[in-house]
Amino acid sequence: MAQDVLCEVSNCTYWAKGNKCAAEEIYVISHKGKEASKQEETDCKTFEPGM
Repeated sequence: MAQDVLCEVSNCTYWAKGNKCAAEEIYVISHKGKEASKQEETDCKTFEPGM
């Protein structure tokens, strides 16, 4: 897995200093079945709102 996963969603539980994702696993889904052809067709399901 990538060592440095960047994230700008600062209200996520897994957001860390330097816009890093501190989650142990990352789950990304496609809105188009198993294949996506554009970034807009995906979402990060790892997101959990922080306090």
